[in-house]
Order: sequence, then structure tokens, then C-alpha cells
Amino acid sequence: MENQKETITEQIKKMFSLSEDSASNVEIRSRLLDGGRVTGTNMCVLVCAMVIASVGLNTGSTAVIIGAMLISPLMGSILASAYASVSADYPLLKKHLLGFGVQIVISVTAATIYFLLSPVKEPTTELIARTGPTFFDVLIAFFGGLAGIIGQTREDKVSNVIPGVAIATALMPPLCTCGYSIANGRWDMFIGAGYLFIINAYFIFLSSGLILSVLKIPKVKEFTKKEWKIRRFRMIRNTIIIMLPSIVALYSMVH
Repeated sequence: MENQKETITEQIKKMFSLSEDSASNVEIRSRLLDGGRVTGTNMCVLVCAMVIASVGLNTGSTAVIIGAMLISPLMGSILASAYASVSADYPLLKKHLLGFGVQIVISVTAATIYFLLSPVKEPTTELIARTGPTFFDVLIAFFGGLAGIIGQTREDKVSNVIPGVAIATALMPPLCTCGYSIANGRWDMFIGAGYLFIINAYFIFLSSGLILSVLKIPKVKEFTKKEWKIRRFRMIRNTIIIMLPSIVALYSMVH
């Protein structure tokens, strides 16, 4: 009976094992860093995705917004940054964070230009929906990030996980809403939409980093105990700071 219990436990562990069908470390590195490259092609696709998403938000079309999210290259930069952070490659992390910053600026600029030119000035329900993030959005971003990085680190490259994660975590619409807010002077909407984007980006980054740590991604240098403590403290502190307003918002909504 005891042996049978051990066998069942081992089977369950095997079923949920991340290392069972994971790609090689070289393949994982190549995939994530290639996906996070800021190239001319990616920038053109990004601008196209932003305009499509802005049109969808401006007209209240959910289908158009989903289409824009599927072609957006934004998530690639977050996953590449998570890889660089876990591997302790700080020059690489700086490079991908800078690239991500450039993508954000280009995205908001493209959306702002669109909304300045658009004759429709009234905010649709799709725009308003991106201005009141709660703790539910934290959960979506965290578990979406988990699913995304697990899908990217599998041996089988063909996966329907990433498109699903792109739709669920919704990185594009909050940035488009920021563009709308700037174009129409709606700073109340800008704060809400900006915060939603920060939640999505940070918790995708965090959950991706956790999975890459579990997979024991090779590090450029090993941390000392003191460095690990500092790193862990910063992670907990940042998570609490970013999560706190969303908990307050959920509490206010319930009560």
C-alpha cells in the first residue's frame, strides 16, 4: 500500500514536472532573446498593432482589439527581460528594458496621434474598462505570465499558449487608453490605464522569472547569500507596492 502511494505521488509529480519536456537551456535562451529583439520589423508591426487596437477601442469592437493583441510584439521584451534578470546578465537586462521602454513610448505616441485625429472623442465602454484595475487583473497577469513562459520553454515549439496569453494579459489596450487620455486631456483615465499596464507587465515579468528559476537557467555569475537576500527583499517589496492599490480597488468595489 505504501509503495502504491509513492507510485501515485511520483506520477502526479511527473504530470506537473516542468523539466520533463522543457527545451534545452540554449534553445530557451535563443527563443526568449530573439523574441525580445527591438528591430525595424517589430517596430512597424507594433505601430500597426497600436493603430488597430486604438480603432477597436474607439469603435467598441472587441474582435478588432483581440486581433491587435495577437500581433503585438510587446510580450517578447518582457520575457527577454525576465531571462536576463534570472541569468544575472545585467547588461542584457538593461538592453531589453531600454528596448521595452522605447516600445512603450512608440506605442503611446502612435495611439495619441490616432486619437488626436479621430473624430470620435467620447470614451467607449472598451476604453473605460481599461481604467479601473483590481486584484483580479493581478491574478490574470500572474497566471497568464506563468502559462506564457511555460509555453515558450517547451521542447515542442508549436503552441497555442502564447496567443491565449496575449489576449488574456492585454498589454496593448491600456497603452492605447493612455494615448486616448493624453489626446483628450483625461488624466483620470491615464492613471488607471497606466496602472493596469504596470500590473500586466510586472506580473508577467515576475511569474516568468519564477518559472525560469525553477528551470535552473544558467547564470552569468552566482549570487552570494547577501545578494540573494537583497534580491528577494526587493522582489517582495516591489510586488507589495504594485499590488496594494489593486487590493484597495477590489475592496472598494465589493463594499
